[in-house]
Amino acid sequence: MSSGKTVRLNRLLASDGKTAIAALDHGMAGIAPLGALARLDLLIPELIAAGIDAVIVTPGALRKFASLFGKLGIVVRVDCGPTALTKDWKENRPAVSVEDVLRLGADAVIAMGIAGAPGESQSLQALTKLAGDCHQWGMVLVAEMLPGGFGAFNCPAEQISVAARVGAELGADIIKISYSGSRESFRAVTENCYRPVVVLGGSKQEPEQLTTSVMDAMAAGAAGVAVGRNIWESKAPGAIARKLVEVVHG
Repeated sequence: MSSGKTVRLNRLLASDGKTAIAALDHGMAGIAPLGALARLDLLIPELIAAGIDAVIVTPGALRKFASLFGKLGIVVRVDCGPTALTKDWKENRPAVSVEDVLRLGADAVIAMGIAGAPGESQSLQALTKLAGDCHQWGMVLVAEMLPGGFGAFNCPAEQISVAARVGAELGADIIKISYSGSRESFRAVTENCYRPVVVLGGSKQEPEQLTTSVMDAMAAGAAGVAVGRNIWESKAPGAIARKLVEVVHG
């Protein structure tokens, strides 16, 4: 691993090797209403105060609010194309170059990889190309693997495990993926993937339900969480973020 990639990974992962990430990139997908995302100038300082380790943001947000991020690890969403207006998510492809993201000062890029659904071949080929670019530039790649495609619910644990392993095999440094629903089944996901596995927050949940699932995922070997709407749709995003930090880092 290059020294650059090592330094960047150390900014994303805390000293315990774990990370609590706030996903703030949903505006790129045309999702509305945006809740607290409407005022990133207020939300970002609140998340920093809560102890969040890193954020996932868009290139536009990083350019506009660069002075607010402080020592946060920064992951930039580089794939785009369809929005919620068309919902043709299988056409999502990387569109922002690794070199451009480096100039923005980010630590990692994130892109989706479809597994087991239409668009799989094109998506995984694009992810592999992105992994090669990241290796060349010493950039961290987070692969957001989508077993069953975008919006698939209740995927079998075996499919989640396969998707996570595929992301690692294609060259990703961190895998972001859905929780399988139980400690036992998710342990197979983490044990069969030789890269850190971060659990995505998914659809809106009650805070207690979210906390319980994160606790179970961490007990099963997850390296952290990446939570979006369950933070920014909340009336108290800082409180939710603080609780997630406590669960992740013990």
